[in-house]
Amino acid sequence: MATSGIVICSVEDQRKHRPSRLLSGLKSRKDKPNVQSQPLDKNLRLIRTVRVQMQISEAMDECTRQKMMMLSPGRTRVQIDIPQIVLGLLNFTFKSDFSNEKSYMQWKNRQASILEELLCFSPNLVAHDHLTIKRSLATIRNAKEWDFMSSSRKAEVISVIKQAALTLSSLPGRFDLQSETYYWTSAYHLNIRLYEKLLLGVFDVLDESQLIEEADEFLMLLKLTWSTLGITQKMHDAIYMWVLFQQFVGTDEALLLEYATVELQELISAKVDDENVRLYMNSLLCSIHCNAVEIKLSLVDAVFYSLSIWCESKLQDYHLHFSQQHSHLKRVMSLVSAVGVLNFGDSGHMKLRRFNLNTDAAKILESYVKRSIEAAYRRVASNIDHLSEVEKKHPLGVLANELRLIAERELNVFYPELCKWCPNSGMIAAMMLHQIYWDRLKPFLDGVSSLSEDVKAVLPAAELLDQVVTQLYNTGNGENCEDLHHYPIGEVAKPIILDWVIAQHERILEWTGRAFDLEKWEPLSSQQRQAASIVEVFRIIEETVDRLFGFHLPMDITHLQALLSVVFHTLDAYLLKLLDQIVEKNYLYPSAPPLTRYKETTIPVLKKKFLECMPLDDNVYDKLNTLTIPKLCVRMNTLKYIQKQIDILEDGIRKSWALVRQSVDKTCAKQQHLGTSTCNEQIDELFCTTFDIIRDNAANAISKICDFTGAKAVFWDLRHAFLFCLYCGSVEASRLDGVLTRIDTVLGHVCSYIDDSLRDAVVLSICRASLEGFAWVLLDGGPSRAFCDSDIVIIEDDLSALKEFFVADGEGLPRSVVEQEAKFPEEILNLYSLQTETIIQKLMAASEQISLGLDSHDHNYMRLNNAHTFVRVLCHKKDREASKFLKRQYQLPMSSEYEDTPSTDPTSQSPLRSDLSKRSMSDLAKRSTSDLAKRSTSFRWNNTHSTFTSFKKKLQEATSEFRNVAW
Repeated sequence: MATSGIVICSVEDQRKHRPSRLLSGLKSRKDKPNVQSQPLDKNLRLIRTVRVQMQISEAMDECTRQKMMMLSPGRTRVQIDIPQIVLGLLNFTFKSDFSNEKSYMQWKNRQASILEELLCFSPNLVAHDHLTIKRSLATIRNAKEWDFMSSSRKAEVISVIKQAALTLSSLPGRFDLQSETYYWTSAYHLNIRLYEKLLLGVFDVLDESQLIEEADEFLMLLKLTWSTLGITQKMHDAIYMWVLFQQFVGTDEALLLEYATVELQELISAKVDDENVRLYMNSLLCSIHCNAVEIKLSLVDAVFYSLSIWCESKLQDYHLHFSQQHSHLKRVMSLVSAVGVLNFGDSGHMKLRRFNLNTDAAKILESYVKRSIEAAYRRVASNIDHLSEVEKKHPLGVLANELRLIAERELNVFYPELCKWCPNSGMIAAMMLHQIYWDRLKPFLDGVSSLSEDVKAVLPAAELLDQVVTQLYNTGNGENCEDLHHYPIGEVAKPIILDWVIAQHERILEWTGRAFDLEKWEPLSSQQRQAASIVEVFRIIEETVDRLFGFHLPMDITHLQALLSVVFHTLDAYLLKLLDQIVEKNYLYPSAPPLTRYKETTIPVLKKKFLECMPLDDNVYDKLNTLTIPKLCVRMNTLKYIQKQIDILEDGIRKSWALVRQSVDKTCAKQQHLGTSTCNEQIDELFCTTFDIIRDNAANAISKICDFTGAKAVFWDLRHAFLFCLYCGSVEASRLDGVLTRIDTVLGHVCSYIDDSLRDAVVLSICRASLEGFAWVLLDGGPSRAFCDSDIVIIEDDLSALKEFFVADGEGLPRSVVEQEAKFPEEILNLYSLQTETIIQKLMAASEQISLGLDSHDHNYMRLNNAHTFVRVLCHKKDREASKFLKRQYQLPMSSEYEDTPSTDPTSQSPLRSDLSKRSMSDLAKRSTSDLAKRSTSFRWNNTHSTFTSFKKKLQEATSEFRNVAW
């Protein structure tokens, strides 16, 4: 390279001073690698690359070329040693060749140091020569003396040094190798250092973790220096591998470690050198320090030993060195497996032993695992008090979390690689971590008596650690290995968790009762139409569920039963309280008026009898007045909300329970649970029983309140306009139009408050109650209602209007549903359309069934073929023959004997308990014949001493008379 005109400068020195022009040139070269101002010869481009990589300016490069040409004019490829190069440069280079004095002084002192290293320590020079050389070098270093010295005087000083150098250069090589010089062995340490600096040129000066594109060509060019520096192929491989490795250590670039490993494997697999080369290589001694002992080794062995020492230092604490760069572990393992590990033989000599997948490798890796776990624990333990203070947690909880992180790294990062060399590495690490924590956990567990804050912090952390350690222990160890002894977290936690759940049970019931008592039954908003109290109840339940599963402690079916018991009793108590506010529907219906026969009279009765109503209990009356339609709608919305939320709650508890059981199953992976399927069935049954009962109760409550809402709207809120005024006196004068307006108002309130999913059911309930009220008017209308044939036509039109009102041109209820509900009123109207004789014959037939006992299982008088229905149709039929029949057979009073309205205000009086929908044939049969004949003031279903037999006898007597009378 000297004859090629290149002078190697110290990269380390040049990095201290990087001219901006040089960097801009480098950047432009990197940005445009393929753009050249003019075509250049390949060799010239390579030399330019070398100059740039060595960070030599163009001016200095040109100056050095000129000096080198002056040193060997007209000669090429002439072997020249380092002292000659240095002396030539000192002789022809002046201060004026440098841009500043500092650069010149650094360059000059560096040349003097090289000469001192090469000449002053040579054993082949006499003492006088050593002194002469040292004085000459001192003169060169002295700026005041050397820079002002005449050219002839400088030549004399250099001549003295040159004479000693020529003496040494003339000495033969020790190993008779081609091109060998005296300096190969006498200055090998300097030669190796210089070559190492040259090899650093393969790394990009702008990114030292990357090789330059021309790296291979660069290395080929460096071969020109081998003969001068005494480098062989094996030396090159060793030094280049070492340079790559050192660059990896400095930059942390994994690819460089891979390159170093490839070079190492090539070095190991290289063919054996001949004897002279081997002797030469062994003579190049290097010293390393191991365990505070200095060891002399050959160059290659020193590199191997250094690599091995470094690898072992990292592997003995791999948790520290490879936690951030996980992939480095694999590469370091490949490197140490190739270079080997240090081993002291029986004689005490240290040697490298390469290992593969065998027992020795497992033992070595076991030691790495143990030392790394111990080192990781020491780091954690030294900082545990500080972390505990910062995180405000018990030290044992913090320690468990830190050890769990170590176990997780071991399991997920390190074990997959270490198991290739040591299958038991995971088990060893798990056992160590398990024992380390158990020694500190056991005294704490002995003192646990309640679910304190410290217990909440320590037990879950210990349980998580136990799970991870168990997984690490079981991974890769097969099915036959012994189970790891688990921390008794479940045994300690079970009673205190149960006590906590029981305590929450009492607290939640208290909160539920308090929230319910404060409820005003107003919707939360137009979008959230449920009551505020149920939202609060579910919030408390969900908070309790989250807290329980948030403990992250092992639980069994006992805890699940306790939790579901809390849920069930809380919601059940809420439902019971809600239903307790609802009045039984039979309180809504007015008492049935007395049975009378239609009779027009021209002589007014001076003193008419009044229709009476039985007053209700004040508490019932107050409840009925507070149960307005909007508040009933909010209650139903609340029940619907319960149905929706109970599904969400069940799903959440199931998922949380599954996670708890999953963690327990992972911990006990090796244990065979014979009753697993049975336990799962019990859990499913427990969930179904708890939540299905709540669902059914909520659904039943919705059905009950929905049915109650329709009945209340018609038989309580609209009873005056509907039941007492419709068709009262005259059908033509009091038709259904006014009632429909009021029903429409009620439906408007319902649609404003009710949840959309419940709207149709509530509307259907009002529809059913309206048709039921319509039938009530036709059958139990009382003395003020009597219908002729022309009235029936009008009433049929009203019934059609009522049906169309609820169908609402297809936007309301389905027509088929409305038609089904209207069947009974239509059948009643059909009876009114029949001749009186036909109705009496039907009554006779029904009476025969009573006499024969054929209707003993039919107690509902709201049937078309029921004797009571026929009697009531005859009572309300404006017909002389019907009146005549009723007078003779039952001695019923005339309708004109009664006032048209009850004796008291119907809006202020409570109706008699008489459930219209549950009136049965047996109820009617209890009336005695004398009761029917008497002109009583009211028709009371539950205040009579008559018997079913007496009424049947009366009907049988009437039947026998019918047979003997022609109508």
